[in-house]
Amino acid sequence: MYHRQELDSKLYMSLNRLRSAGYMTNWAARLFALAIEQRLKPHGIAPAYLPIFFALGQGEALSQKALTQFAAVEQPTMAATLNRMERDGLIQRTSDPADRRSSLISLSEIARSKMDIVFQATSEVNEAALSSLSQNERFLFYLNA
Repeated sequence: MYHRQELDSKLYMSLNRLRSAGYMTNWAARLFALAIEQRLKPHGIAPAYLPIFFALGQGEALSQKALTQFAAVEQPTMAATLNRMERDGLIQRTSDPADRRSSLISLSEIARSKMDIVFQATSEVNEAALSSLSQNERFLFYLNA
């Protein structure tokens, strides 16, 4: 049987930020996003644009619905992101020949010219994040991702 003081101590330890896997994972993700943002911001690319760059990077055109599913975000979030990208000249919209009520989104020439920058920045940050892992640990990391 646990005493109240022992329970309070266990609760404190589980909520202690430095001992919380959730907090540390969130913190690492924020640092990761900040590192990418610092590399991409001078080129007019926001981290929120990355899923769209990756989804459309091979030259295909996709619907907003498909991009929303790919990026795993809510529809209003995707709509706002696409509006910003359109404002910045990074995407273009064309009518979907299969459904005139819908449009297909593709990267503009400006965005396509920045693909190498996107891949270089994300590769550098990934390499830095994984640099302390052995090859075996990296394999296990990707296997369990």
